[in-house]
Amino acid sequence: MAPSVQLRTYVFLDSMQPQFASFVATTARGYLPVAGQAALFVEVQPGIAINRITDIALKTTEVVPAMQVVERSFGLLEVHSESQSEVREAGRQILAHLGRQESDRLKPKILTSEIITNVDPYQTMLINRTRFGQMILAGQSLYVLEVHPAGYVTIAANEAEKASPIGLVDMTPFGAVGRVYLCGTEADIRAAAEAVHTALDQIEGQPNEGKN
Repeated sequence: MAPSVQLRTYVFLDSMQPQFASFVATTARGYLPVAGQAALFVEVQPGIAINRITDIALKTTEVVPAMQVVERSFGLLEVHSESQSEVREAGRQILAHLGRQESDRLKPKILTSEIITNVDPYQTMLINRTRFGQMILAGQSLYVLEVHPAGYVTIAANEAEKASPIGLVDMTPFGAVGRVYLCGTEADIRAAAEAVHTALDQIEGQPNEGKN
C-alpha cells in the first residue's frame, strides 16, 4: 500500500483509435501501440512513484508500456495490449498496490474548451511548426481543450476521434495540465467537442480543486 501517493488520473481505453494510437507511437519511447488495442493511462503524484507502478504492471500481466514520464511533480504511465482483460488486470494490480479504488482518482476539470472557426493561414503555420500529429489547414476549424489533471486528455482525444472524422493535431497528456488540439470542418469539430464533454462529464472521481 502506498498511502502517500495521490491517484490523479486513471483512464481505461477499450480501443485506441487510428490517429490516437499513431500519435502515441510518434511521441512515445517504449513499445509502440497500434489501433484497436486497449490501453490504460495512470497519473500519480509524486512523479517518482510511477517507477514502482510500472514495475507492478509489467511483472503481474502481459501488458507493454509505451510511455513512462517522470516529472518534478507528476508521473504518467501508459500500458497497452491486444487483450482488454490484461489491461484491466494491470489496472487492478496498480490500484491494489496503491490501496486505492478507481473512484479515488480526481474528477477531470475542464479549464479551456474553445472552437476557432476559419483559422487564418498564418496561425496554422504557427500551430503546425510544433505539432506531432495532423497538420491543420487554412480555413479549417480548430478545437482547443485544456484539462486538469493532464492525463484526461487521452480519453478526450480518443472519444473525439470515435465520434467525428477530425484530425488530431497535438496532445500533451502530462504536466500541470493536459492539452489537445483538433482540426476539421466546423460541424465535425462541434461534434467532437460534444463527445469530449460527454466523456469527461461521465468520469467519476474525487472533488478537484486544482488549477482555477
